[in-house]
Amino acid sequence: MGGAIIKGITNKLNDLEINVFDLDAEKASELKKYNVTILKCEADILNSSKYVFLAVKPQNLPELLPKISEFINEETVIISICAGISGEYITKHIGKTAKIVLAMPNTPLLLGKGATAISRMSGARLPGVTDEEFAFVKEIFDCSGVSVEIPPDRMKEIICINSSSPAFIYLFAKPFMDFCKNNDISDDAAKLLFTQTLIGAADMIGNSGIGIDELIKMVSSPGGTTIAGLSALYEGNFTDTVYEALKRTTKRAYELGGK
Repeated sequence: MGGAIIKGITNKLNDLEINVFDLDAEKASELKKYNVTILKCEADILNSSKYVFLAVKPQNLPELLPKISEFINEETVIISICAGISGEYITKHIGKTAKIVLAMPNTPLLLGKGATAISRMSGARLPGVTDEEFAFVKEIFDCSGVSVEIPPDRMKEIICINSSSPAFIYLFAKPFMDFCKNNDISDDAAKLLFTQTLIGAADMIGNSGIGIDELIKMVSSPGGTTIAGLSALYEGNFTDTVYEALKRTTKRAYELGGK
Protein backbone atom coordinates (compact mmCIF):
# COMPACT_ATOMS: atom_id res chain seq x y z
CA MET A 1 0.00 0.00 0.00
CA GLY A 2 2.89 2.32 0.72
CA GLY A 3 4.16 1.76 -2.80
CA ALA A 4 0.74 2.58 -4.25
CA ILE A 5 0.66 5.87 -2.33
CA ILE A 6 4.15 6.74 -3.54
CA LYS A 7 3.18 5.95 -7.12
CA GLY A 8 0.24 8.33 -6.91
CA ILE A 9 2.36 11.10 -5.42
CA THR A 10 4.98 10.86 -8.13
CA ASN A 11 2.33 10.89 -10.86
CA LYS A 12 0.68 14.08 -9.60
CA LEU A 13 3.01 15.82 -7.12
CA ASN A 14 6.40 15.03 -8.57
CA ASP A 15 8.16 17.97 -6.90
CA LEU A 16 7.94 16.40 -3.43
CA GLU A 17 10.88 14.75 -1.71
CA ILE A 18 9.93 11.24 -0.59
CA ASN A 19 11.96 9.34 2.00
CA VAL A 20 11.50 5.62 2.54
CA PHE A 21 12.58 3.02 5.06
CA ASP A 22 11.60 -0.63 5.14
CA LEU A 23 13.04 -3.45 7.23
CA ASP A 24 12.98 -5.45 4.00
CA ALA A 25 15.77 -3.80 2.00
CA GLU A 26 14.64 -5.53 -1.19
CA LYS A 27 11.16 -4.01 -0.93
CA ALA A 28 12.65 -0.59 -0.31
CA SER A 29 14.95 -0.98 -3.31
CA GLU A 30 11.95 -1.69 -5.56
CA LEU A 31 10.71 1.84 -4.87
CA LYS A 32 13.82 3.48 -6.32
CA LYS A 33 12.02 3.64 -9.68
CA TYR A 34 9.94 6.46 -8.16
CA ASN A 35 13.09 8.49 -7.38
CA VAL A 36 12.65 8.14 -3.63
CA THR A 37 15.46 8.42 -1.12
CA ILE A 38 16.07 5.18 0.76
CA LEU A 39 17.08 5.87 4.37
CA LYS A 40 18.78 3.56 6.83
CA CYS A 41 16.38 3.53 9.78
CA GLU A 42 13.14 4.84 11.24
CA ALA A 43 14.94 7.67 13.04
CA ASP A 44 16.26 8.99 9.73
CA ILE A 45 12.69 9.15 8.41
CA LEU A 46 11.45 11.13 11.41
CA ASN A 47 14.43 13.48 11.38
CA SER A 48 14.06 14.35 7.70
CA SER A 49 10.27 14.35 7.18
CA LYS A 50 7.33 16.41 8.44
CA TYR A 51 4.70 13.96 7.15
CA VAL A 52 5.36 10.40 8.28
CA PHE A 53 3.30 7.47 6.98
CA LEU A 54 2.92 4.36 9.11
CA ALA A 55 2.43 1.73 6.41
CA VAL A 56 2.90 -1.36 8.54
CA LYS A 57 0.75 -4.18 9.87
CA PRO A 58 -1.18 -3.15 13.00
CA GLN A 59 0.39 -6.07 14.87
CA ASN A 60 3.83 -4.44 14.42
CA LEU A 61 2.93 -1.09 15.96
CA PRO A 62 3.62 -1.96 19.63
CA GLU A 63 7.23 -2.63 18.66
CA LEU A 64 7.60 0.26 16.19
CA LEU A 65 5.99 3.18 18.02
CA PRO A 66 8.28 3.27 21.08
CA LYS A 67 11.28 3.20 18.73
CA ILE A 68 10.22 6.39 16.96
CA SER A 69 8.80 8.27 19.94
CA GLU A 70 11.83 10.41 20.75
CA PHE A 71 12.05 11.63 17.14
CA ILE A 72 8.46 12.90 16.97
CA ASN A 73 8.16 16.66 17.54
CA GLU A 74 5.37 19.24 17.56
CA GLU A 75 5.60 19.66 13.78
CA THR A 76 5.45 15.97 12.88
CA VAL A 77 2.24 14.78 11.27
CA ILE A 78 1.77 11.03 11.57
CA ILE A 79 -0.46 9.41 8.93
CA SER A 80 -1.53 5.91 9.90
CA ILE A 81 -3.02 3.49 7.37
CA CYS A 82 -3.11 0.69 9.96
CA ALA A 83 -6.54 -0.93 10.11
CA GLY A 84 -8.39 -0.53 13.39
CA ILE A 85 -5.78 1.68 15.05
CA SER A 86 -6.99 4.86 16.75
CA GLY A 87 -5.10 8.05 17.45
CA GLU A 88 -5.31 7.30 21.17
CA TYR A 89 -3.68 3.92 20.56
CA ILE A 90 -0.76 5.60 18.80
CA THR A 91 -0.18 8.23 21.50
CA LYS A 92 -0.40 5.57 24.19
CA HIS A 93 2.43 3.59 22.60
CA ILE A 94 4.64 6.58 21.80
CA GLY A 95 4.01 8.03 25.24
CA LYS A 96 3.54 11.62 24.12
CA THR A 97 1.23 13.99 22.27
CA ALA A 98 1.26 13.94 18.48
CA LYS A 99 -0.53 15.24 15.42
CA ILE A 100 -2.27 12.26 13.82
CA VAL A 101 -4.29 11.64 10.67
CA LEU A 102 -5.95 8.26 10.20
CA ALA A 103 -6.44 6.98 6.66
CA MET A 104 -8.07 3.81 5.34
CA PRO A 105 -7.17 3.35 1.65
CA ASN A 106 -7.75 0.35 -0.61
CA THR A 107 -5.71 -1.58 -3.16
CA PRO A 108 -7.22 0.08 -6.30
CA LEU A 109 -4.85 2.92 -5.43
CA LEU A 110 -2.41 0.87 -7.52
CA LEU A 111 -4.39 1.88 -10.62
CA GLY A 112 -5.19 5.41 -9.50
CA LYS A 113 -8.75 4.30 -8.70
CA GLY A 114 -8.51 4.20 -4.93
CA ALA A 115 -11.10 5.17 -2.33
CA THR A 116 -9.67 6.42 0.96
CA ALA A 117 -11.47 7.27 4.19
CA ILE A 118 -9.54 9.92 6.10
CA SER A 119 -9.93 11.50 9.53
CA ARG A 120 -8.05 14.05 11.62
CA MET A 121 -7.64 13.34 15.29
CA SER A 122 -8.00 15.81 18.16
CA GLY A 123 -8.07 15.61 21.94
CA ALA A 124 -5.96 16.10 25.06
CA ARG A 125 -3.07 14.04 23.71
CA LEU A 126 -3.91 14.72 20.08
CA PRO A 127 -3.07 18.35 19.20
CA GLY A 128 -5.11 19.51 16.23
CA VAL A 129 -3.85 18.93 12.72
CA THR A 130 -4.18 22.27 10.94
CA ASP A 131 -6.50 22.76 7.98
CA GLU A 132 -3.46 23.20 5.75
CA GLU A 133 -1.83 20.00 6.98
CA PHE A 134 -5.02 17.99 6.62
CA ALA A 135 -5.64 19.37 3.12
CA PHE A 136 -2.14 18.31 2.11
CA VAL A 137 -2.62 14.75 3.40
CA LYS A 138 -5.98 14.57 1.61
CA GLU A 139 -4.35 15.81 -1.59
CA ILE A 140 -1.84 12.96 -1.38
CA PHE A 141 -4.61 10.34 -1.34
CA ASP A 142 -6.56 12.19 -4.02
CA CYS A 143 -3.54 11.62 -6.28
CA SER A 144 -4.59 7.97 -6.44
CA GLY A 145 -8.38 8.26 -6.59
CA VAL A 146 -10.81 9.91 -4.20
CA SER A 147 -10.84 10.52 -0.46
CA VAL A 148 -13.65 11.33 1.96
CA GLU A 149 -13.38 12.74 5.47
CA ILE A 150 -14.99 10.45 8.05
CA PRO A 151 -15.62 11.18 11.76
CA PRO A 152 -12.81 9.71 13.90
CA ASP A 153 -15.17 7.42 15.80
CA ARG A 154 -16.36 5.77 12.57
CA MET A 155 -12.95 4.84 11.15
CA LYS A 156 -13.27 1.22 12.26
CA GLU A 157 -16.75 0.86 10.78
CA ILE A 158 -15.67 2.30 7.43
CA ILE A 159 -13.02 -0.40 6.87
CA CYS A 160 -15.53 -2.93 5.52
CA ILE A 161 -17.04 -0.34 3.16
CA ASN A 162 -14.00 0.68 1.14
CA SER A 163 -10.89 -1.12 2.38
CA SER A 164 -11.90 -4.77 2.82
CA SER A 165 -14.75 -4.65 0.31
CA PRO A 166 -12.59 -5.16 -2.81
CA ALA A 167 -11.89 -8.70 -1.57
CA PHE A 168 -15.62 -9.30 -1.11
CA ILE A 169 -16.29 -8.00 -4.61
CA TYR A 170 -13.56 -10.20 -6.10
CA LEU A 171 -15.07 -13.22 -4.37
CA PHE A 172 -18.48 -12.25 -5.78
CA ALA A 173 -16.91 -12.00 -9.25
CA LYS A 174 -15.29 -15.43 -9.09
CA PRO A 175 -18.40 -17.58 -9.80
CA PHE A 176 -19.23 -15.35 -12.78
CA MET A 177 -15.80 -16.05 -14.26
CA ASP A 178 -16.11 -19.76 -13.44
CA PHE A 179 -19.55 -19.91 -15.06
CA CYS A 180 -18.20 -18.38 -18.27
CA LYS A 181 -15.29 -20.82 -18.34
CA ASN A 182 -17.62 -23.78 -17.85
CA ASN A 183 -19.83 -22.55 -20.67
CA ASP A 184 -17.06 -21.91 -23.23
CA ILE A 185 -17.17 -18.12 -23.02
CA SER A 186 -13.72 -16.63 -23.40
CA ASP A 187 -12.00 -15.16 -20.37
CA ASP A 188 -11.44 -11.88 -22.21
CA ALA A 189 -15.11 -11.52 -23.09
CA ALA A 190 -16.20 -12.47 -19.59
CA LYS A 191 -13.89 -9.94 -17.93
CA LEU A 192 -14.80 -7.13 -20.30
CA LEU A 193 -18.56 -7.61 -20.00
CA PHE A 194 -18.61 -8.27 -16.26
CA THR A 195 -16.21 -5.49 -15.24
CA GLN A 196 -18.01 -2.96 -17.42
CA THR A 197 -21.25 -4.06 -15.79
CA LEU A 198 -19.70 -3.46 -12.36
CA ILE A 199 -18.59 0.00 -13.46
CA GLY A 200 -22.01 0.82 -14.88
CA ALA A 201 -23.85 -0.52 -11.83
CA ALA A 202 -21.58 1.47 -9.53
CA ASP A 203 -22.30 4.60 -11.55
CA MET A 204 -26.03 3.93 -11.27
CA ILE A 205 -25.73 3.66 -7.48
CA GLY A 206 -23.65 6.81 -7.22
CA ASN A 207 -25.16 9.09 -9.84
CA SER A 208 -28.63 7.99 -10.96
CA GLY A 209 -30.41 9.31 -7.87
CA ILE A 210 -32.33 6.02 -7.70
CA GLY A 211 -32.40 3.95 -4.51
CA ILE A 212 -30.93 0.44 -4.30
CA ASP A 213 -34.30 -1.33 -4.04
CA GLU A 214 -35.66 0.51 -7.09
CA LEU A 215 -32.50 -0.24 -9.08
CA ILE A 216 -33.02 -3.95 -8.40
CA LYS A 217 -36.63 -3.70 -9.56
CA MET A 218 -35.55 -1.99 -12.78
CA VAL A 219 -33.59 -5.11 -13.79
CA SER A 220 -36.13 -7.61 -12.49
CA SER A 221 -38.95 -8.13 -14.99
CA PRO A 222 -41.75 -10.31 -13.52
CA GLY A 223 -41.23 -13.92 -14.50
CA GLY A 224 -37.91 -13.10 -16.16
CA THR A 225 -34.36 -14.39 -15.94
CA THR A 226 -33.17 -11.95 -13.28
CA ILE A 227 -36.00 -12.87 -10.91
CA ALA A 228 -35.03 -16.52 -11.31
CA GLY A 229 -31.44 -15.76 -10.41
CA LEU A 230 -32.33 -13.47 -7.50
CA SER A 231 -34.46 -16.23 -6.01
CA ALA A 232 -31.34 -18.33 -5.49
CA LEU A 233 -29.57 -15.43 -3.76
CA TYR A 234 -32.54 -14.82 -1.49
CA GLU A 235 -32.84 -18.52 -0.67
CA GLY A 236 -29.17 -18.55 0.27
CA ASN A 237 -29.59 -15.51 2.54
CA PHE A 238 -27.11 -13.58 0.40
CA THR A 239 -27.71 -10.17 1.98
CA ASP A 240 -27.59 -11.58 5.53
CA THR A 241 -24.30 -13.33 4.75
CA VAL A 242 -22.75 -10.16 3.36
CA TYR A 243 -23.96 -8.15 6.36
CA GLU A 244 -22.38 -10.71 8.66
CA ALA A 245 -19.10 -10.30 6.77
CA LEU A 246 -19.24 -6.54 7.40
CA LYS A 247 -19.90 -7.10 11.12
CA ARG A 248 -16.99 -9.54 11.45
CA THR A 249 -14.65 -7.16 9.64
CA THR A 250 -15.59 -4.37 12.04
CA LYS A 251 -15.29 -6.63 15.07
CA ARG A 252 -11.75 -7.55 14.04
CA ALA A 253 -10.90 -3.87 13.62
CA TYR A 254 -11.91 -3.24 17.22
CA GLU A 255 -9.86 -6.24 18.36
CA LEU A 256 -6.76 -4.90 16.59
CA GLY A 257 -7.27 -1.44 18.02
CA GLY A 258 -7.78 -2.60 21.57
CA LYS A 259 -4.33 -3.95 22.25
